[in-house]
Amino acid sequence: MSLLEQTLSSISKTLNQEALAAAQDRLANQAKPAGSLGVMEEISARLAAIKGTIDVKLTNKQIITCAGDHGVCQEGVSLFPAEVTPQMVYNFANNGASVNVIGKHAGAVVKAADLGVNHDFEPDLPIFHKKIRKGTANFTKEPAMTRQEAILSIEAGIQIVNELDAQAPVDLLGTGDMGIGNTTPSSAIIAAFSGIEVEKLTGRGTGIDDQALKNKIDVIKKGLALHKPDPNDPIDVLSKVGGLEIGGIAGLVLGAAAKGIPVICDGFISTAGALIACELCPAAKNYLFASHKSVEIGHQYMHERLGLEPLIDLKFRLGEGTGAAVCMELLDLSTRILADIKTFEEVGIADAQ
Repeated sequence: MSLLEQTLSSISKTLNQEALAAAQDRLANQAKPAGSLGVMEEISARLAAIKGTIDVKLTNKQIITCAGDHGVCQEGVSLFPAEVTPQMVYNFANNGASVNVIGKHAGAVVKAADLGVNHDFEPDLPIFHKKIRKGTANFTKEPAMTRQEAILSIEAGIQIVNELDAQAPVDLLGTGDMGIGNTTPSSAIIAAFSGIEVEKLTGRGTGIDDQALKNKIDVIKKGLALHKPDPNDPIDVLSKVGGLEIGGIAGLVLGAAAKGIPVICDGFISTAGALIACELCPAAKNYLFASHKSVEIGHQYMHERLGLEPLIDLKFRLGEGTGAAVCMELLDLSTRILADIKTFEEVGIADAQ
């Protein structure tokens, strides 16, 4: 049995219903109007069901920023050159990027992972060295990668979770991305699964103008028409129009779900990875939280397909794991709402509800 098959078979289809019922009962009887903390109560109850306890502790928080380059950049879909991808990986490794700063504030360890950057990193650079190949192919001319490479990218993400959890049990995982041009394959992925018009799913990415946006839409249409990715085969979609870092993120989601670790999905690209994961195994959604609503217009369609409501809308469009880092603090707080707010019985108030 392959690592991917083994992981898929390890994901529980249901959460701990006893812990969920206990959490909901406690929330309903706390010394406040029932349901008055809204979504925070829902988060706390789901975390209890994932962890099997009312008193959840999210101590070991990890954010993995998966990086990869994209051959489709040759078609002029991004404002920035592909050379920025490896430069940003060095920035992550040196704790100088946005996700490093926000992640540190949230008490998370941030680490980059090279899934497919077109650069030779030094072996001692403190990142996860999981390169499958040096960037995807230009999907307007050939499939982005082979089917085997797509599977290997997913398994690399699973390996990262397994390695982290072996060092110390992971309580909460955040996903992030880095890859110039990667909003293009992300739009192509949701288009392939949903059948929605490409124009409705494609945004400006790094800030391209109207002419470049029209070109980007045409590029995605060309790739989809050429390869006809099968929406019933997530690996086919990933291999034909996806990205290596997107596959890595899918692996992070699946690896976390298999180990019962809640995972916060970041923005547009991270959600493309989560979509691949949940199309492969719908039960993975039980462990998945959507951090924020990206400015990228296709993001809402991904959330709708996943049946997830983003927790915040701060007009982010950066990626890296920044939204996931911000929302780690919300999940942390939700655990204290459930465990620490007293019930009416505990404070001696009778018949309040």
